Amino acid sequence: MARYRGPKTKIARKFGEPIFGTDKSFEKKNYPPGQHGANKRRRKSSEYGLQLKEKQKAKYTYGVLEKQFRNLFEKAMRSKGVTGEVLLQLLESRLDNVVYRLGIAPSRSSARQLVTHRHITVNGEILNIPSYTLKPGDIVSIREKSKSLEVISDSLSARRSGSSSWLEWDEQQMIGKFLNRPEREEIPETIKEQLIVELYSK
Repeated sequence: MARYRGPKTKIARKFGEPIFGTDKSFEKKNYPPGQHGANKRRRKSSEYGLQLKEKQKAKYTYGVLEKQFRNLFEKAMRSKGVTGEVLLQLLESRLDNVVYRLGIAPSRSSARQLVTHRHITVNGEILNIPSYTLKPGDIVSIREKSKSLEVISDSLSARRSGSSSWLEWDEQQMIGKFLNRPEREEIPETIKEQLIVELYSK
Protein backbone atom coordinates (compact mmCIF):
# COMPACT_ATOMS: atom_id res chain seq x y z
CA MET A 1 0.00 0.00 0.00
CA ALA A 2 1.36 3.42 -0.98
CA ARG A 3 1.87 5.14 2.33
CA TYR A 4 4.67 7.19 3.85
CA ARG A 5 4.93 6.38 7.57
CA GLY A 6 8.01 8.42 8.49
CA PRO A 7 8.31 11.84 10.19
CA LYS A 8 6.12 14.24 8.20
CA THR A 9 7.48 17.50 9.61
CA LYS A 10 11.00 16.56 8.49
CA ILE A 11 9.76 16.07 4.92
CA ALA A 12 7.77 19.33 5.03
CA ARG A 13 10.91 21.18 6.20
CA LYS A 14 12.88 19.63 3.34
CA PHE A 15 10.50 21.21 0.81
CA GLY A 16 10.01 24.43 2.78
CA GLU A 17 6.21 24.21 3.01
CA PRO A 18 3.60 22.22 5.00
CA ILE A 19 2.76 19.73 2.21
CA PHE A 20 0.90 17.40 4.61
CA GLY A 21 -1.42 20.12 5.91
CA THR A 22 -1.37 22.34 9.01
CA ASP A 23 1.72 21.53 11.06
CA LYS A 24 2.58 23.40 14.27
CA SER A 25 6.05 21.81 14.42
CA PHE A 26 6.79 23.08 10.90
CA GLU A 27 5.69 26.60 11.87
CA LYS A 28 8.25 26.56 14.69
CA LYS A 29 11.06 25.21 12.50
CA ASN A 30 10.33 26.22 8.90
CA TYR A 31 13.94 25.73 7.78
CA PRO A 32 15.68 22.63 6.35
CA PRO A 33 16.30 19.69 8.73
CA GLY A 34 19.80 18.75 9.82
CA GLN A 35 22.41 19.65 12.42
CA HIS A 36 23.00 23.19 11.18
CA GLY A 37 19.43 23.96 10.15
CA ALA A 38 18.86 27.48 8.90
CA ASN A 39 22.56 28.42 9.11
CA LYS A 40 23.80 25.68 6.79
CA ARG A 41 24.97 26.89 3.41
CA ARG A 42 23.19 24.92 0.75
CA ARG A 43 24.86 24.17 -2.55
CA LYS A 44 22.93 25.32 -5.58
CA SER A 45 20.84 22.41 -6.89
CA SER A 46 21.47 21.09 -10.37
CA GLU A 47 18.73 21.05 -12.99
CA TYR A 48 18.21 17.33 -12.34
CA GLY A 49 18.13 17.97 -8.58
CA LEU A 50 15.35 20.56 -8.96
CA GLN A 51 13.32 18.23 -11.19
CA LEU A 52 13.73 15.29 -8.81
CA LYS A 53 12.77 17.43 -5.82
CA GLU A 54 9.57 18.54 -7.56
CA LYS A 55 8.62 14.94 -8.36
CA GLN A 56 9.24 13.87 -4.74
CA LYS A 57 7.19 16.81 -3.52
CA ALA A 58 4.23 15.73 -5.68
CA LYS A 59 4.56 12.09 -4.56
CA TYR A 60 4.62 13.00 -0.86
CA THR A 61 1.78 15.52 -1.25
CA TYR A 62 -0.59 13.00 -2.81
CA GLY A 63 0.73 9.90 -1.00
CA VAL A 64 1.72 8.03 -4.15
CA LEU A 65 4.69 5.69 -4.56
CA GLU A 66 7.01 5.66 -7.59
CA LYS A 67 5.36 2.89 -9.65
CA GLN A 68 1.88 4.43 -9.30
CA PHE A 69 3.24 7.88 -10.06
CA ARG A 70 5.04 6.65 -13.17
CA ASN A 71 1.86 4.92 -14.39
CA LEU A 72 -0.12 8.14 -13.89
CA PHE A 73 2.51 10.09 -15.83
CA GLU A 74 2.33 7.63 -18.73
CA LYS A 75 -1.47 7.89 -18.70
CA ALA A 76 -1.15 11.70 -18.77
CA MET A 77 1.26 11.40 -21.73
CA ARG A 78 -1.33 9.42 -23.69
CA SER A 79 -4.12 11.89 -22.89
CA LYS A 80 -5.04 15.04 -24.77
CA GLY A 81 -3.88 18.31 -23.23
CA VAL A 82 -0.75 19.56 -21.48
CA THR A 83 0.94 16.53 -19.87
CA GLY A 84 1.87 18.25 -16.59
CA GLU A 85 -1.61 19.67 -16.06
CA VAL A 86 -3.26 16.34 -16.94
CA LEU A 87 -0.97 14.61 -14.41
CA LEU A 88 -2.16 16.95 -11.64
CA GLN A 89 -5.78 16.48 -12.74
CA LEU A 90 -5.38 12.70 -12.47
CA LEU A 91 -3.88 13.06 -8.99
CA GLU A 92 -6.74 15.34 -7.94
CA SER A 93 -9.29 12.84 -9.35
CA ARG A 94 -8.14 10.07 -6.99
CA LEU A 95 -10.83 8.99 -4.53
CA ASP A 96 -8.69 9.63 -1.43
CA ASN A 97 -7.87 13.16 -2.62
CA VAL A 98 -11.54 13.96 -3.36
CA VAL A 99 -12.59 12.70 0.10
CA TYR A 100 -9.99 15.10 1.54
CA ARG A 101 -11.03 18.01 -0.72
CA LEU A 102 -14.71 17.53 0.22
CA GLY A 103 -13.74 18.00 3.88
CA ILE A 104 -14.76 14.47 4.96
CA ALA A 105 -11.21 13.86 6.24
CA PRO A 106 -8.67 16.34 7.70
CA SER A 107 -5.77 15.03 5.58
CA ARG A 108 -5.08 12.80 2.58
CA SER A 109 -3.64 10.04 4.77
CA SER A 110 -6.78 10.13 6.92
CA ALA A 111 -8.92 10.06 3.76
CA ARG A 112 -6.98 7.02 2.53
CA GLN A 113 -7.71 5.26 5.81
CA LEU A 114 -11.43 6.03 5.62
CA VAL A 115 -11.56 4.60 2.10
CA THR A 116 -9.61 1.40 2.90
CA HIS A 117 -11.75 0.82 6.01
CA ARG A 118 -14.88 0.88 3.84
CA HIS A 119 -16.45 4.09 5.19
CA ILE A 120 -16.87 5.71 1.75
CA THR A 121 -19.24 4.90 -1.11
CA VAL A 122 -19.10 5.89 -4.79
CA ASN A 123 -22.41 5.92 -6.64
CA GLY A 124 -23.98 4.01 -3.76
CA GLU A 125 -21.39 1.19 -3.73
CA ILE A 126 -18.73 0.76 -1.02
CA LEU A 127 -15.31 1.35 -2.59
CA ASN A 128 -12.08 0.63 -0.69
CA ILE A 129 -9.54 1.59 -3.38
CA PRO A 130 -7.93 4.99 -2.54
CA SER A 131 -6.36 5.28 -6.01
CA TYR A 132 -9.71 4.87 -7.83
CA THR A 133 -10.05 7.60 -10.49
CA LEU A 134 -13.39 9.39 -10.31
CA LYS A 135 -15.28 10.43 -13.43
CA PRO A 136 -17.41 13.60 -13.83
CA GLY A 137 -20.83 12.99 -12.27
CA ASP A 138 -19.66 10.41 -9.71
CA ILE A 139 -21.33 10.69 -6.30
CA VAL A 140 -19.13 10.32 -3.22
CA SER A 141 -20.81 9.83 0.13
CA ILE A 142 -20.24 8.53 3.64
CA ARG A 143 -21.55 5.09 4.49
CA GLU A 144 -24.66 5.41 6.69
CA LYS A 145 -23.11 3.54 9.63
CA SER A 146 -20.01 5.76 9.46
CA LYS A 147 -21.65 9.21 9.54
CA SER A 148 -21.29 9.43 13.32
CA LEU A 149 -17.53 8.74 13.31
CA GLU A 150 -15.70 11.40 15.32
CA VAL A 151 -12.95 11.96 12.74
CA ILE A 152 -15.58 12.63 10.05
CA SER A 153 -17.84 14.88 12.14
CA ASP A 154 -14.83 16.89 13.42
CA SER A 155 -13.49 17.32 9.89
CA LEU A 156 -16.87 18.37 8.46
CA SER A 157 -17.44 20.89 11.26
CA ALA A 158 -14.11 22.54 10.36
CA ARG A 159 -14.88 22.41 6.63
CA ARG A 160 -14.65 25.62 4.62
CA SER A 161 -17.62 26.09 2.27
CA GLY A 162 -16.92 26.24 -1.46
CA SER A 163 -13.27 25.27 -1.03
CA SER A 164 -13.14 23.43 -4.40
CA SER A 165 -15.18 24.80 -7.30
CA TRP A 166 -15.03 21.49 -9.20
CA LEU A 167 -16.74 19.63 -6.35
CA GLU A 168 -20.25 19.95 -4.95
CA TRP A 169 -21.19 19.15 -1.33
CA ASP A 170 -24.67 18.61 0.14
CA GLU A 171 -24.27 19.29 3.86
CA GLN A 172 -27.68 17.89 4.82
CA GLN A 173 -27.29 14.51 3.09
CA MET A 174 -23.47 14.37 3.44
CA ILE A 175 -23.11 13.72 -0.28
CA GLY A 176 -20.45 15.08 -2.62
CA LYS A 177 -20.39 15.21 -6.40
CA PHE A 178 -17.33 15.16 -8.63
CA LEU A 179 -18.37 17.75 -11.23
CA ASN A 180 -15.31 17.76 -13.48
CA ARG A 181 -11.54 17.57 -13.48
CA PRO A 182 -10.13 20.83 -12.10
CA GLU A 183 -8.32 23.39 -14.23
CA ARG A 184 -4.71 24.11 -13.22
CA GLU A 185 -5.64 27.44 -11.58
CA GLU A 186 -8.19 25.60 -9.40
CA ILE A 187 -5.50 23.30 -7.93
CA PRO A 188 -3.91 25.08 -4.93
CA GLU A 189 -0.76 22.92 -4.75
CA THR A 190 2.47 24.81 -5.53
CA ILE A 191 3.89 22.03 -7.70
CA LYS A 192 5.93 22.97 -10.79
CA GLU A 193 4.58 20.18 -12.96
CA GLN A 194 6.71 21.14 -15.98
CA LEU A 195 9.85 20.09 -14.06
CA ILE A 196 8.33 16.62 -13.54
CA VAL A 197 7.59 16.34 -17.27
CA GLU A 198 11.19 17.33 -18.06
CA LEU A 199 12.51 14.72 -15.61
CA TYR A 200 10.53 11.85 -17.12
CA SER A 201 11.23 13.01 -20.67
CA LYS A 202 15.00 12.44 -20.34
